[in-house]
Amino acid sequence: MPISSYSAVERIARVLAAQRLSDNAEGEAAHAADAVDMEWTDCVDTAIAVLKTLREPDMEMAQVGDVGTWEKMIAAALGDPHDL
Repeated sequence: MPISSYSAVERIARVLAAQRLSDNAEGEAAHAADAVDMEWTDCVDTAIAVLKTLREPDMEMAQVGDVGTWEKMIAAALGDPHDL
């Protein structure tokens, strides 16, 4: 499995920024990459909120994976050592 060099928070924030900016989604920019590079940090709080929502897996997720590992991975993504 490939491992990203970007944090989960940054990747989510970049997707949120791209969705807002790109004409492939809700925005108007045909080439939004530079704008996303400049504006993704504006979406960090929302990205963290998304990750906090995912701390508990749903039933389908729990049936196919280890819940404890999932919880530790999300805690690590949030930088919360108390939840590890």
